Amino acid sequence: MPKAKTNRGARKRVRVSKKGKIKFRHPFTSHLLSHKNGKRRRALRRRGVASAADAKKVLEMLGGARP
Repeated sequence: MPKAKTNRGARKRVRVSKKGKIKFRHPFTSHLLSHKNGKRRRALRRRGVASAADAKKVLEMLGGARP
């Protein structure tokens, strides 16, 4: 049976926390920020946490079960 391959794009974009949650950087934060209000920009600075359904898919892309 061949080795399971990690999805390299997913590996570069997400991190797994110690408790097993998937953390990611919010999209829409690099340019065209002048029309977004301050509250929205501050919220986008924080790391996002993937939902349970998305986390399951991302963990599969990262090579299987994690803690």
